[in-house]
Amino acid sequence: MSAPDSSKEEWKPKHNPWLIAVVVTMAAFMEVLDTTIVNVALPHIAGSLGGSYDDSTWALTAYLVANGIVLTISGWLSRLFGRKRYFLICIVMFTVSSFLCGLAQSLPMLVVFRLMQGFFGGGLQPSQQSIILDTFPPEKRGAAFGLTAIATIVGPVLGPLLGGFLTDDYSWRWVFFVNIPFGIICVLAVSALVEDPPWEKRQRLPIDGLGIGLITLGLGCLELACDRGEDDDWFGSHFIILMAVLGIVGIVGAIFWMLKARQPLLRLEVFKDRNFATSMLLMSMVGALLYSSSVIIPQFAQQVQGYTATTSGLLLAPGGATVIVLIPIVGQLMKVIPLRYIIAFGFTLMGLSMFQAAHLNPKIDFATLIQYRVTQTAALAFLFVPISTVAYSTLPRELNSDASALFSMCRNYLGSLAISLSTAAVVEARQRHQNDVAGHMITGRQPYTDYLNVVQKTAQDHGLTPAAAHGFAMHKLMGEFTTQTAMLAYNEVFRWIGILALMVVPLCALLAPSVKKRGGAPAGGIEVDAGYS
Repeated sequence: MSAPDSSKEEWKPKHNPWLIAVVVTMAAFMEVLDTTIVNVALPHIAGSLGGSYDDSTWALTAYLVANGIVLTISGWLSRLFGRKRYFLICIVMFTVSSFLCGLAQSLPMLVVFRLMQGFFGGGLQPSQQSIILDTFPPEKRGAAFGLTAIATIVGPVLGPLLGGFLTDDYSWRWVFFVNIPFGIICVLAVSALVEDPPWEKRQRLPIDGLGIGLITLGLGCLELACDRGEDDDWFGSHFIILMAVLGIVGIVGAIFWMLKARQPLLRLEVFKDRNFATSMLLMSMVGALLYSSSVIIPQFAQQVQGYTATTSGLLLAPGGATVIVLIPIVGQLMKVIPLRYIIAFGFTLMGLSMFQAAHLNPKIDFATLIQYRVTQTAALAFLFVPISTVAYSTLPRELNSDASALFSMCRNYLGSLAISLSTAAVVEARQRHQNDVAGHMITGRQPYTDYLNVVQKTAQDHGLTPAAAHGFAMHKLMGEFTTQTAMLAYNEVFRWIGILALMVVPLCALLAPSVKKRGGAPAGGIEVDAGYS
């Protein structure tokens, strides 16, 4: 794909680009935060609204399903309504939906309002990224994407911490009410500062009902299959099989339809650009690694170490601070080191950090867990901005909205699937290790007998009767059994995530060796070669 004609008159925003970037990023940050902030509040929501914990998880599933669908078609909606108008609609309705979620008096009401929240929230990230792409010239996008990276990476990190604090100290309803003041500020600021460039004005478009239906069917059903699979015994359930089949049929059908349609929901010609296609694949893996690791460490801390929701959230906070410190440094490195080498280093560091974390043990302390998470999050600083920069380097600006929609959708959708699959992997591995270890816990096996005898004798020395001492020894053994099998499961999943990260490294070779600014001049020391596309 050739670079756009540089002879076209360049459009520039009337207001300070950095002020615009901060405003639109604040709006997107609300949505990123809501992806994880509700997780720690689910037990409180279930108790307050008279449902089971399993029922309350539908509030999370509903949000993810609606969010994933709208992320995909947000570029088309931007063209239909005009980008600024669509962005404002999303902010206003996301804020209203948050208010309604906080007022919900039953779980069905909450699920409906969370569907609304996910539907309107899905348009915020792609619109924000598209606005930044058009607001900044190519040579300054790396710094602007640094701001986006902070919001995208820190949001999932801050979500459990803020959610735990609000739930423990106030009420789960404040998890939703906290969005209201930020929503109002964003509406006023976006109305005053943001404007549409000529190529993002409102267009007259036909309603592609078939395309919308296929995307909704595909992404919605696949998300349901992954999110509910563990609870419903995966492919032992006819419901999960049906959702998986419908998901694949919907996605494949949507691709064929969009390739054939005269005015498709998504212009798939963006994939003709190798930089963008490769970058989208790499960013999808970043989303999967970010969200899966963000949920596993707090889960381990709460379920195995007995930490509170707030304390387990604190494990993630230093990692977020690390990203904020490293991103400016990475921005400077991008001026002198080819981007694909920085990206390859990021995935290598991520893989090694996961192997490091695969050494959990019952006596691990809080500081060590923080160190594991800081190393993992540090790797993300070498991934997000370089990948985002090279992704749009050789795309025509007229495709920015479709590219942003696909880019955000793949990152977030793969991230949400990774949350479900990593959690399910821990459960499956734990059950498998329980079966293996239980096979060695038999009478007559010397280590088993010796352990019981030592614990029972110690209990009797402290005054317990033989019968009570035996009961205490069995209880102690089961506690050790549960802890050890959990350790084996979490360590195994961390190893698999590490292997996945290292498998991505060779794909970095598909990126251009150098990147040039549109028009041929070097872009702030970064060169992206567009000549092959």
